Amino acid sequence: MQVYNGVEIVTKKITHTEKQGEIEPDSDFIAEDFCLQAIVYIEKILNTQRVPIIVGGSNSYIEKLVEDSVFMFKYKYNTCFIWIDVEQIVLNRKVEMRVDQMVNIFIPDADYTKGMRRYIGVPEMDRYLREETNIDEDDESKKMLLQSSIAKIKRNTRLLICHQLDKIQRLINEKMWLVHHIIATDVSKRDRKEAIDEAWMNTVLQPCLDIVKRFLKSDDHNMIIE
Repeated sequence: MQVYNGVEIVTKKITHTEKQGEIEPDSDFIAEDFCLQAIVYIEKILNTQRVPIIVGGSNSYIEKLVEDSVFMFKYKYNTCFIWIDVEQIVLNRKVEMRVDQMVNIFIPDADYTKGMRRYIGVPEMDRYLREETNIDEDDESKKMLLQSSIAKIKRNTRLLICHQLDKIQRLINEKMWLVHHIIATDVSKRDRKEAIDEAWMNTVLQPCLDIVKRFLKSDDHNMIIE
């Protein structure tokens, strides 16, 4: 638990099993699984008079949770959506730097059609890693294959960013979600840790806390923070 300006923030992973706290790499944790687990934890947290916070990387999972009539989420709960955004040209540069630095998980003969191994990064490197031992270290084709694999990861990640942005705009414009838009571009432009921390506090964290405080203090909610 962390406390910021009187707001208690309790974090908990939503996973297959509460005991293990993680998902097996080969398992497919589909949107329905996420929704079922999310509802369980939301109720547990609400029963302790705390506020559940859902942090999502997948807009599809969040949309399924909120809009699906089976789960009745938007009829049972009041919601406050916060979208932390970064200017796309800055985000693209960060993506390329991240790809150049990352190390991918590779297991020979692994199934890349399910679980975490189907995500961006691993499948694109499959051909290079399989061929690496069959190509001379000095062979130019090895370098070309590596460069091609890395380029595919970068391209696919940029496409994913565009798709995610389109989904968010659709949720706002078509589904009429009220979404608070926080611009975090300034944080991404900083290099020193101290500057990053300061920018994060001033341009992201504090504005988000202010939004949550207003949400909790509104007359439509039973929970009140001091």
